Parts: sequence; structure tokens; C-alpha cells
Amino acid sequence: MRKFMRGVSTEAALLLVGIPVLLWTVIPIYHMLLFAISPKDAAFSGQLWPSQPTIRNFEIVFGQKHHFLYNFWLQMANSLVISCGTALLTLLIASAAAFAISRLRMKGGRLVMNLALLTYFIPAAFLAVPMYKTMGMYGLLNNDWALVLAMVTVASPYAIWILRQASDKLPVELDEAALIDGASPFQMFRLIYIPLMVPSLIAVGTYALLLAWNEYLYAFLLLSRETAITLPVALGNFLSADDSPWELLMTAGFIYALPPAAIYYAFRKYMSSGLTAGAVKG
Repeated sequence: MRKFMRGVSTEAALLLVGIPVLLWTVIPIYHMLLFAISPKDAAFSGQLWPSQPTIRNFEIVFGQKHHFLYNFWLQMANSLVISCGTALLTLLIASAAAFAISRLRMKGGRLVMNLALLTYFIPAAFLAVPMYKTMGMYGLLNNDWALVLAMVTVASPYAIWILRQASDKLPVELDEAALIDGASPFQMFRLIYIPLMVPSLIAVGTYALLLAWNEYLYAFLLLSRETAITLPVALGNFLSADDSPWELLMTAGFIYALPPAAIYYAFRKYMSSGLTAGAVKG
């Protein structure tokens, strides 16, 4: 009986914590949807559900029929290209660095990794101006590569740490057997390391992609042409209008939130295990 009561109390405590967290997460999304299906004059009516739901706002956004939305699909494509580029380059750098540190035992590798992690003690906003100056020196402003390189700089230290922790869990005997068979370090990396690290690689790649997808500050500083900016920066233009069309802003934001939600849902089983692969050992 005591064990049963203890189990009930534990479940009750989890519900007391879980329900507020769930509501805190869902309510903003619900309000975005509420604005998206509400006519302009009813968006701020305070109703829990609009009396006359409409898809007119989606038609305006999809058809780029507002002057803030003339380049909606191009800006969406910019976000996609920059996010995918960030994910791929982060994976390339982080996987190679983690392999060198963990499997090849590169001298000083762990020190370099720990020093890289120290950059997270500096707020990203403080690095924005130096990053802007650096990209300007190399003529990369208003170029997709500027934002890709900035996001890779932000994402790589954490990605290397995660992959190194996961790599440390792989049996050393695999490397020894490969060396006995005459495998080169590149063959070990391609044929042994990468296949065994797939869950962590997916998790880290998803993390880097979502980080770049949602970035605003660096995108605002490094990209300024209307045809070069990402969608988060373009949506910020709505806030500068005297009579901001909030219903269109929420509609565009809701649409923009769908791809990362789909990506996270597709790879959700890898996220918790991949991003915490070395938590116990660490």
C-alpha cells in the first residue's frame, strides 16, 4: 500500500509540473494560430476562438500580396539554404575534430576543445560587432557565407563536445582491429566512426540547423539586402509599421515554424539520446 501511494504521489507531482509546462508551451502557439485564422478587425477581440475563422491571411502570405511579403518565398529559401549549410559545415568540422580528439588522441586536443567551450561564457550579442567587422574585412557582408560561418562558429564548440563524449563510448577494440587490418585514419573515420555515430550526428545536425533557422541578431547585422535577408529579419519589418498587420505577422510566423517542427518530430528519437550521449560519463 505504501509503495502504491508513493507511486501515486510521484505521478501527481509530475502532473503538477508537467501540465503548467505544457500550457506554457502550447498557449503561444495557440495564439499564433488564433491570429492567423482571424480577420484583421477581430484579431484583438479577446475571443478564445474567432466567430468567423478565415484562411484569407494564409492566401495573402502564400501569394505574397502584402508589401512586407513580396519576397516571402525567397527569404524562406535563404533561411533554408543558410540553415542546411550551417548544419552540414558544423557536422563536418565537429565530427572531424571529435574523431581527432577522441579516437586519434591528438595532442592538446582536449585543451583546445575546453578553450573553445569557454567562448560560451561570452554572450553571443557581445561577439556580433566583432563578427560584423571580420566579415566586412573579408568582403562577405550580404553573402550567405557570412551568416553560415557565424552560425558555425557559435554551434561548433557544443557540437564537438557532444560528439567527443559520444565517441568516447565507442569500444577502443574497433580502432585496434582496424589498425591491425591496415586501415588508414580516414578509412577508420569513414567506415567505422561515421556509421556508429549516426544518432549523435543527426542530433547535432538538427541542433545546428534549428540554431541557424531561428537566428535573428547575426542575420540582421550581416545581411541587409531585401533579397538576401532571412525570414526572421523580414518579419521584424512588420514591427516598424505604424499600423502593423499582426494577423499577417502571426500567419507568416506560424508557417515559418512548421519546417523546424517537422524536422524535430522526424528526428525526435535521436535528439535526447544524441545530445546527452556523454552526460553520464561526463
